[in-house]
Amino acid sequence: TLHNVLRVRGFTVAGEPVEFGSEALDCAGLDLMTVLVGSEGMLAVTLEVTVKLVPKPQLARCIMASFDDIRKAGDAVAAVIAAGIIPAGLEMMDKPMTAAVEDFVHAGYDLTAEAILLCESDGTPEEVEEEIGRMSEVLRSAGATAIAVSRDEAERLRFWSGRKNAFPASGRLSPDYMCMDSTIPRKRLADILLAIQQMEIKYGLKCANVFHAGDGNLHPLILFDANDADQLHRCELFGADILETSVAMGGTVTGEHGVGVEKLNSMCVQFSAEENAQMLAVKHAFDPQGLLNPGKVIPTLNRCAEYGKMLVRGGQISHPDLPRF
Repeated sequence: TLHNVLRVRGFTVAGEPVEFGSEALDCAGLDLMTVLVGSEGMLAVTLEVTVKLVPKPQLARCIMASFDDIRKAGDAVAAVIAAGIIPAGLEMMDKPMTAAVEDFVHAGYDLTAEAILLCESDGTPEEVEEEIGRMSEVLRSAGATAIAVSRDEAERLRFWSGRKNAFPASGRLSPDYMCMDSTIPRKRLADILLAIQQMEIKYGLKCANVFHAGDGNLHPLILFDANDADQLHRCELFGADILETSVAMGGTVTGEHGVGVEKLNSMCVQFSAEENAQMLAVKHAFDPQGLLNPGKVIPTLNRCAEYGKMLVRGGQISHPDLPRF
């Protein structure tokens, strides 16, 4: 989001008009817009946002690549980026998710594949042809068992239809699902997927995975029944385990969905007491009384102390690489 926002205008909680950023290339002073964009409504009331306009590309084509091994698929994502290619889109689905969406939209996915990658290129016809060729070569070298390139716009949209319908398709598999949103280094994609498979056994719940592979941004969908209190409890533990395993692998507890109240405990694992205090100080500078979205995004020191005690006392979530309190 940040890279597409030029200016934000609004009011402080005290009613003072404020403006962050500029439509010009640069502006004087601290870059507070960076802080505001990621603040989840904790620092100001936003009334107006000026964004960049991006020209619609002349052409877009999509590669659908199948892999018979999750690790090969994860390594393929890293290989594409390492080759200096920045795809217009790079998404990944594991086998359970592929089966769910194929039954829902009939996109033509390979149901024998352990993982599917969708890699898109856009631009001029010449640019797209050259980039599609380079990406196809990288994917083959990474072990793709099958590669299909969209021949026209209708086929491109069909390739994407499954990914875009992943959430409603998952709703047909279970009464409820909880979507997580952690981010890890791209080179650890296979590691986190294999770890989630072990968590399925640990918590006795299924999980389908779809994510923005190019960013390392995961969206595991934990399937459960909210009418069963024990399943709900196990689902919450499962979700926290995913987040905190992501931190242990060098990632973060959030990628695009924010923190809100759901991830406060996991924030305690990622950030030290000193770091949380710094973030609270920024909040206090904008909103001394704590009136904007109170109790969200930044955990209190007391909360982190209590959560740390729970982990030390032998709570179910435990990783040797994570900090202790």
